[in-house]
Amino acid sequence: MVTSRRSFLKSAGYASAGLLIAPGFAKKKYRDIGVQLYTVRDAMAKDPAGTLAKVAQIGYTTVEGNYGPDTFYGMDPKTFAALLKTNGLAIPSAHYRLGEDKTNGQAPKGTILNGWNKAVDDAAAIGLKYMVCAWLSPTERGSLDHYKTLAGELNTAGEACKKAGIQLCYHNHDFEFEKQGDVYPYDVLLDNSDKDLVKLEMDMYWVTKAGQDPVAIINKHPGRYPLWHLKDMDNTPKHFFTEVGNGTIDFKNIFKHANTAGLKYFFVEEDICPGSPFDSIKMSYNYIKSNLV
Repeated sequence: MVTSRRSFLKSAGYASAGLLIAPGFAKKKYRDIGVQLYTVRDAMAKDPAGTLAKVAQIGYTTVEGNYGPDTFYGMDPKTFAALLKTNGLAIPSAHYRLGEDKTNGQAPKGTILNGWNKAVDDAAAIGLKYMVCAWLSPTERGSLDHYKTLAGELNTAGEACKKAGIQLCYHNHDFEFEKQGDVYPYDVLLDNSDKDLVKLEMDMYWVTKAGQDPVAIINKHPGRYPLWHLKDMDNTPKHFFTEVGNGTIDFKNIFKHANTAGLKYFFVEEDICPGSPFDSIKMSYNYIKSNLV
């Protein structure tokens, strides 16, 4: 049967349209929009299944979780992975504590300094690509020499991660940019840690709150920022948390430097929300979907 020229052209048109929308030809590179579950921590504590269902319904496809002690929200890796899969969610990254602090003389388990090997095994079991040192308590910060010691501890933890096919990262706040003499602790951490064993999760809000330029830092350390946290800073004297797109941070410009950063995943995080955190993460999702990816 001979195909008519009209039929051929019609078919070719559909084929061309298909090529234009095929994944390899997609204009927008970052398809996954993630959320750090700390934003909905109260809901996760009460109803993990219902919370993850709401997160997925908003449109999020990835989450960044939190580990400890020795579980993901009280669940073993297999159980939590199944719950995520039920809701069509992937978990490429999770947060961990350093573990210097002690409670009643006992160091917390599942931290970089206590039980790290089990934490790495659990991370591998659930399929994590990144394990992130999330925060240093005031007693875990200390002098520049202490930050040098921390850099060495992160290198050691990063070696354990590497053996499991996982990348260790460090997540900043603003205290790393409080100078000691003429030196930022952040620079001490980066300069004394191995750039391949220890990468960074840049929190755009805290960098900006500290008076720093995210783009300048990215350009100074290209390829070292595979993970980002997105939350905006409101235009008030308090410079408080707000939804992405509702504040003063120029995310459109920052995303122009995603390739330089080595960006792989980003996560919405709003430490404190003005009302329902689900309303806030929906606002952030809608802005990101329409303007950034």
